[in-house]
Amino acid sequence: MRRLTRKKALTLVKELDAFPKVPESYVESTASGGTDIGADVLDLAETMVASDGLKYEPVNFELSPQQRLWHMTLLHIQERLKVEHSLQDVLFKAAIKAAPPVPPQSVDTSTSLTACRIHGHLYVNKVAGNFHITVGKSIPHPRGHAHLSALISHDSYNFSHRIDHLSFGEVIPGIISPLDGTEKVSAEANHMFQYFVTIVPTKLNTYKVSADTHQYSVTEQDRVINHAAGSHGVSGIFMKYDISSLMVKVTEQHMPLWQFLVRLCGIIGGIFSTTDGSLQTS
Repeated sequence: MRRLTRKKALTLVKELDAFPKVPESYVESTASGGTDIGADVLDLAETMVASDGLKYEPVNFELSPQQRLWHMTLLHIQERLKVEHSLQDVLFKAAIKAAPPVPPQSVDTSTSLTACRIHGHLYVNKVAGNFHITVGKSIPHPRGHAHLSALISHDSYNFSHRIDHLSFGEVIPGIISPLDGTEKVSAEANHMFQYFVTIVPTKLNTYKVSADTHQYSVTEQDRVINHAAGSHGVSGIFMKYDISSLMVKVTEQHMPLWQFLVRLCGIIGGIFSTTDGSLQTS
């Protein structure tokens, strides 16, 4: 067998390569290479949902003072919603059809960008599914779902994340979802974050807005992937959602003026009767 020099061997490999290549003038190289993160949805029917509506942007994970103030305000509202459940009715009444509020974006590019921001929207089927963000771009597979991550070391990826907003259905400004403002920071790489979401279709009909939206409840868990210790799985962010068969209707109704006056007279009459009875008894 003829021994090939390194130069001849490389030439032979290029000649045997049958896959077309992107011209080097079209590719922008970086010192650290591509990050290769993929976000997509796989539903119960093993149907891949097109993720064309998602955008990826390099950002700084650390928040600016203005962003941190916005985030802390959102967390404070979430804490009050857990204690004062009637506050949700106030949010429903204050909902309007307008541009949704978004956190202020940092414009400081003097420091290195250490994270990736994924935002946009997806059209999903009305069945249970799994929205996940993990290492590697997804590829079509006739027998399931796969990501191009076999040759990538998951130990170099940290899936610490912050959720500014996550909702299902029509976006209604003023409505705060349970996962809005969620922040998970892990000191270790190769971490799996799981969210189990139950979606309830909601028909909203108030004096300010009429829309079909969705509420949801969520439970969560996370763990470090360590195959040596028996903790198997894939690092990433996984949101498993299911749609409830029930629907909630939220309707705002005002009492007519005449009915209010009748009730008011009844209350006043009751007060006078009670007061008069107390005076006669004494």
